[in-house]
Amino acid sequence: MKAAIKLLVGLGNPGDKYLATRHNAGFWWIDLIAAQTNSHLAIDSKMFGFVAQLHGDKWLLKPTTFMNASGKSVAALANYYKIQAEEILIIHDELDLPAGQSKLKFGGSHGGHNGLRDIHTALDTPNYWRLRIGIGHPGQKNEVINYVLKAPNKDEQKAIDDSIDDSSKVLSHLLDGDFDQAMLKLHTKKV
Repeated sequence: MKAAIKLLVGLGNPGDKYLATRHNAGFWWIDLIAAQTNSHLAIDSKMFGFVAQLHGDKWLLKPTTFMNASGKSVAALANYYKIQAEEILIIHDELDLPAGQSKLKFGGSHGGHNGLRDIHTALDTPNYWRLRIGIGHPGQKNEVINYVLKAPNKDEQKAIDDSIDDSSKVLSHLLDGDFDQAMLKLHTKKV
């Protein structure tokens, strides 16, 4: 039995310029959870991010570092509250999943995602949970940077929003450490 999630981190870039971009899907997820749970995200300069106490020893975090330096914020909060890597869930945009899909996984490579790469380094391990929010792929590798830093079209946005809403429904399972049930619900689409 793996440890329950104590820290939920949404990845994105700070500032109005990036608010609506695909790269901020992790921020969108955290914002939804904060709204659903009446949790107030407040800036905490020691944690390099917006932080909210979910309940008890559970935390929400939106780093105010840029994506490529997300590990600084994650490590600051994890170290301060003595949260182990396997008790952390990173919510991030995923090029390898179509818009409208989200997948939960534990460990593995960063897959070229600069936010995850920095978190790997800061935590000194890849052994943490990820909730991968599909944003689709532009089709060519050299278009990726522009793609993630642009807003999705209307249909893509709806698919991403629906995926974020669906994946938010497994929150209680994540906080209880019931990852099998969370994956079953998340990965099994109703037809």
